[in-house]
Amino acid sequence: MCSSTNRRWPSGRDFRLPVNRARIARIGFIGLGGQVKVSRWIALAGLAALVATVSTSAALGGSSKSSTKASGYSAALISDIAGFNDNGFNKNQLKGLNEAAKKVGGTAISEVSHNTSDYAPNFNAAIRKGAKLVIAAGFLLAGTEATYAKKFPNVNFAITDYPVEAPPFADKKGKVLPQFQHNVEGITYAANESGCLVGVLAAKMAKKLGGNTIGAVGGLKIPPVDIWIAGYRYCANKAVPGTKTIVQYSNDFSAADKCQTVAENEIGQGAKVLFQVAGGCGLGTLKAADDAKIWGIGVDADEYNDAKRVLTSATKKTDVGVYDTVVAAAGGQFKGGTDLVFNLKNHGVGVGKINPVVPASWIKLMNQYRSKIVAGTLKVPSALG
Repeated sequence: MCSSTNRRWPSGRDFRLPVNRARIARIGFIGLGGQVKVSRWIALAGLAALVATVSTSAALGGSSKSSTKASGYSAALISDIAGFNDNGFNKNQLKGLNEAAKKVGGTAISEVSHNTSDYAPNFNAAIRKGAKLVIAAGFLLAGTEATYAKKFPNVNFAITDYPVEAPPFADKKGKVLPQFQHNVEGITYAANESGCLVGVLAAKMAKKLGGNTIGAVGGLKIPPVDIWIAGYRYCANKAVPGTKTIVQYSNDFSAADKCQTVAENEIGQGAKVLFQVAGGCGLGTLKAADDAKIWGIGVDADEYNDAKRVLTSATKKTDVGVYDTVVAAAGGQFKGGTDLVFNLKNHGVGVGKINPVVPASWIKLMNQYRSKIVAGTLKVPSALG
């Protein structure tokens, strides 16, 4: 039986998500509206493998150390290079880890990565401290996690924004490799669905401002970034036919000035709304929108208060993903070779606070898109074509 946990979100409303409610064995790939093709993940697996090689060569010794003292089950979280002060993606996962440790009376171990060479030392540190579950906070840690999952078969591993049915955990056909079938889980999000909803508002705002162009500033061109933009672009054009979406990348998730430069370039091309999909770097995108007196859209967490002209945010509850994974594992419900899937239907993704400038009619339209997605009658692409 699955237990339930009361959750409260920034909007102030109660959110109740049963532990393991989102679990789907052998799901294929994320997204109600189309699958992320295996070939796309294979193409990116080389990047993860390269990162793993560089990281593992630096292995012994931890880059950072932190733990919440308690007895019992120990779970660890290893950040990506943006660290835990990114106000969103990594920070929320740490929140979920700490809350789960408190729930089960266990120990939360957090390891901060300042660069990719910290990944392997951090995995070593987590395992050395007795972690029974090690969670990698993002896509780029996949190669390193695969190395350690194979090396430590008695330790459980999970990874955010990466399906186990993709290399290096699976073969080219999406079949999970035997060595990972028992001790690796994916924590995935149908971010294309959330991206769709904010795309509707972006297109309507661009039209109101006398244009037909919106923009997206991504961090890296990787599937967990492009899935947001795919939904954003698709539904913007569906809501207001002829809407053009400019897509560019900063190649960074931390340096706000880099995203600001990319954003200013898109503004110069006529973008009236900018969707930031670059973590802490994306705060520069929101600043550029402020400076140009257009509108910005946040990502991951509710970024309404991070700039003056935030239209809304496309959110995903990474804290719930980590929380559910830890609580389930501590209760003996860890199932390797499967993915947890969070989407609009189970409230794992959504939309943050909406600016008062948005008319009720736009919100009604957005909610119509939401209903169609949940019902399965609207299929939103999860990759950029």
